Amino acid sequence: MNWRDYWNGPHSIYANARHRTLHFELIARDIARLIPSPGAVVLDYGCGEADTAEALARKCERLYLFDTAATVRARLSARHADNPRIIVLDEAALEALPENELDLIVVNSVLQYLTRDELIDLLQFAGAKLRSSGVLALGDVIPSTASAIGDTKALLSFAAQGGFLLAALASLVKTALSDYRKLRETLGLTRYSEDEMLALLDAQGLHGQRAARNIGHNQERMLFLARRKTG
Repeated sequence: MNWRDYWNGPHSIYANARHRTLHFELIARDIARLIPSPGAVVLDYGCGEADTAEALARKCERLYLFDTAATVRARLSARHADNPRIIVLDEAALEALPENELDLIVVNSVLQYLTRDELIDLLQFAGAKLRSSGVLALGDVIPSTASAIGDTKALLSFAAQGGFLLAALASLVKTALSDYRKLRETLGLTRYSEDEMLALLDAQGLHGQRAARNIGHNQERMLFLARRKTG
């Protein structure tokens, strides 16, 4: 099994329904702040279940959703079939997007599952598809110095504030026995230092900077904002 197989199959990464709701609401609020205008064209790359896509779509002209898991795409297509602002893309449709089409590309909590070569391919894709003023947002990037203990502390703090602490504690036990933990041990999660990520962006013709605040609840992780170099 690899990460794509895992996300394409049945899995549960939320402690309970309240955890899932609060998680997606926070993600949506953070992404909404990055949308430059109501006329923006936005791509959520590696969107997952995108529970708050309807809310995000009201903040922009068009919202493209892409996930590598075919089962996720099928659910998204069925859920948003009647919303003309939301378009679910498969790999072919993603590649077929016109150049200079996008005002914002959000890639949140995805880079840890990509190899370095896959990240470079993604950066090249972004450089081609972004408008000259467009922004690439790489969120939830795991620092090279991070640990699973830090992730656990961040989750428990979020759970305590959100009122699902007991469920989170039970979920941690469940995760310790899950396929996710086994894959994390065998495949690992890709990590980057701040300097390393900025150098990768620069090498692909993108000017990047680390944002003051990450997307989501885990502020030990990083958000990078990047634009195409000019001149």
